Amino acid sequence: MHSFRYVDGSLKCEGVDLNTLASEVGTPAYVYSSETIRSNYRRLDLALSPLGDRMICYAMKANGNLSVLNLLAKEGAGFDIVSGGELFKVLKAGGRADRCTFAGVGKTAGEIDYALRQGIYSFNVESEEELEMINAVAAKAGLIAPIAVRVNPDVDAPTHKYISTGKSKNKFGIGLDRAAAVYERAASLPHLKIRGLQTHIGSQILKAPPFAEAVGKLTPLVLELKAKHGLEFFSIGGGVGIVYHGALSSGDSAWWKGSDENGVETKVERLAPEAYAAEVIEPLRALGLRILFEPGRFIVGNAGVLLTSVLYRKSTPTKNFVIVDAGMNDLIRPALYEGYHEIEPLLQPPSEQLEKVDVVGPVCESGDFFAQDREMPVLAPGDRVALMSSGAYGFVMSSTYNARPLLPEILVEGETSTLVRERQSWEDLIRGERLP
Repeated sequence: MHSFRYVDGSLKCEGVDLNTLASEVGTPAYVYSSETIRSNYRRLDLALSPLGDRMICYAMKANGNLSVLNLLAKEGAGFDIVSGGELFKVLKAGGRADRCTFAGVGKTAGEIDYALRQGIYSFNVESEEELEMINAVAAKAGLIAPIAVRVNPDVDAPTHKYISTGKSKNKFGIGLDRAAAVYERAASLPHLKIRGLQTHIGSQILKAPPFAEAVGKLTPLVLELKAKHGLEFFSIGGGVGIVYHGALSSGDSAWWKGSDENGVETKVERLAPEAYAAEVIEPLRALGLRILFEPGRFIVGNAGVLLTSVLYRKSTPTKNFVIVDAGMNDLIRPALYEGYHEIEPLLQPPSEQLEKVDVVGPVCESGDFFAQDREMPVLAPGDRVALMSSGAYGFVMSSTYNARPLLPEILVEGETSTLVRERQSWEDLIRGERLP
């Protein structure tokens, strides 16, 4: 599932030695594996191939680097976007608007107009008022807007509350009980074309049954809409999770060796694309529609690492701290919802001695941590580590909090590494600001 492994004691990304790379570009820095991204996309596409008419729309909110987008566009991917800026980036990266779905609960009139004029494949409509707005913008432009209503099936997917989207209490979509009426309203608006139905139950889901449950709950409505409104596609969104624990123990088994939240070695399940496809292919194929999928994290999550260097060690009567040069502004997942990332030394330590430490950053917040009470190899100032599985929701959620410049991004292809985003300078931090 990824191309990071130790070779002769050094952690490599494909054929590139990460410790050498860290010396060249400095730390902190993000590194992505082209091979892993392609492999994940192709494996999912192959697993879904019995469906025939299908489109995988990569959810670019997971990682929006132009080179990543270009790589996936060359693979034939479509894109799931959530802003006008994301569509702009897709087009700059060589993608096509007519292979993009536009999601999000707060699309502006300007974004809608831009997407319409670029030839968007479909707007995923999240509310009845948005339906009216899209019709009004399309009327003003003299165009017809293709739409799909995002229907909330009220499925309780086992995931973190911040990334659950399929329950009635979430802000996303329109309830199953209201969906038919909303489609009737859409059919009455002259500048809308009903193209599909979309759903998405959440992110980082590691079991297949919730996806099958959502398909089952929506199938009667999909068939009704197909007969009444000529539905063309059904999108079941994304949400297939990845393994964060035991990130270097990947393979084709159904589980990876890792640790639970208490540090106890355990079996960590992962949802293989073949298992996911086995649950949903038959009920989807029976619909006789084009089927859309919108994966993000699954494609890029395990394809990226964040390289960081140890600055200091610090001990108190109750804690041992390892302070690194990356911070919560660079990777916010641990601070935002206690997201777990394996932390691996770039050079395997000569001793197997472990110590319990907190790995923390330099940002002035107590929430600035990457691990708490984690059993780790003994690290010294100057040592470098990789925060594994940082390819999704890493750089894209970063900020310049504490006036810390945005990090560089490096894309690896075999034995070649390319700087695909420069590190910001201090001058970049104030670009565009003016004194009164």
